[in-house]
Amino acid sequence: MHISRTNTDELNAVIRLSIEKSDYEATVNETLKDYRKKANMPGFRKGMVPAGLIKKMYGKAVLAEEINKMLSGELNRYIHDENLQILGEPLPNETEQKQISFDTDETFEFVFDLGLSPVIDLDFQKIGKLPYYEIAIDAEMIENQVEAFQNRFGSYVDAAISTENDNLIGSLKQLDEKWEVLEGGIQVEEAQVSLKMVLAKKSKSALLGKKAGDVVRLNPKKAFENDHYLKQVLKIEDAQAESLTAEFELTISKVNTFVPAELNEDLFQKSLGGASDVTTLEQFKEKLTEDLKANLGYSSEYRFLVDTKEKLVNYIGMKLPEEFLKRWLVYSNENITKEQVEEEFPHFVKDLEWTLIKNRLSKDNHIQVGEADVVALAKETALMQFRQYGMFNVPDEYLDNYAKSILKNEEERHRLIEKKSESMVLEFIKANADLNVKSVSQKAFDDLFEK
Repeated sequence: MHISRTNTDELNAVIRLSIEKSDYEATVNETLKDYRKKANMPGFRKGMVPAGLIKKMYGKAVLAEEINKMLSGELNRYIHDENLQILGEPLPNETEQKQISFDTDETFEFVFDLGLSPVIDLDFQKIGKLPYYEIAIDAEMIENQVEAFQNRFGSYVDAAISTENDNLIGSLKQLDEKWEVLEGGIQVEEAQVSLKMVLAKKSKSALLGKKAGDVVRLNPKKAFENDHYLKQVLKIEDAQAESLTAEFELTISKVNTFVPAELNEDLFQKSLGGASDVTTLEQFKEKLTEDLKANLGYSSEYRFLVDTKEKLVNYIGMKLPEEFLKRWLVYSNENITKEQVEEEFPHFVKDLEWTLIKNRLSKDNHIQVGEADVVALAKETALMQFRQYGMFNVPDEYLDNYAKSILKNEEERHRLIEKKSESMVLEFIKANADLNVKSVSQKAFDDLFEK
């Protein structure tokens, strides 16, 4: 067996591998002997089938399997021993690879193309300052949070006269051309009409200042200007909503007005998931500030990731074996075309460049994700999901079980490992790079994503 490599340039190489008869003959013969011992064919006693017949029946398949096994093993061993940093996987050379025949060939020659990873040299002293944005928390943000919780836990109560934020409850009946109730038309008892959803000024004006017992005529299609809400109120399907033009009669049975929850201990407990140590508005705002700071921290970290990726990629000015990578993407994805690869390639390159930088930093600085790290992140993910449903004080036992169920999914486990790895790399960068920390308003921070 002979293997050699020629570097065509700093990013591409060609490997030539030759497997001779002496490399595989003994193993193939032993395998065929084993086949003969186990063969059970009509007309022959077990183990007594002629060797020539066994070779004729199985020789080609055994030879092909052994050659492929030797090829794969030797190629991987060579790449490992030579410490070659490759991208993708070796691809058959399109011009020099000869046709292989397991019927006639005794020496098998293979030619592969390799895409080599570029050398990545990072000197944080030369990169310059990396921006890190901290979102300033002001009184208005806290008040908005308080108001949001008041609205979340508020309720509707009966009102005498309808105003812009109220709901009208009553029967809705479709009318005919003579303004009479249409027989067989759409009728909804206990329909609920939110005045917030009535966008047409004329329709809203007709519904303001009404009380129980009043009858109002309206065109729902014009009033709502939102087919989704129209279908919800009238309990109809898409086709009906699209073609509906009729007037309706609304007989009001009740006016409901929304009342925000009172600022008391009951609201604090509901909002914070039963944080019993919070009993005053001042303590409530302090707790909201803590939570808001933690949540905004995720936003700051994400922006730091965006800026850091761009800064490091631009600093390195990485070159890649682009033509090889395009071939490899088509070769390794049977459902993707060359045209699709060309279209998506710029996005692929950006992701690959950051992945190579991240992997290099991890390798050079021994950054590794342990099982405890993955479990902790899975529990954090589980806790965030529980909080979305208003469950704040989740017992550790529940979190542990939910985290285990998450990690049973291999795809999700891989995603969490990648997320934690990226987070650890960012922490390393923050500790070693020069940061330009800026305190900005929420609006200024949001504007960064518009540039």
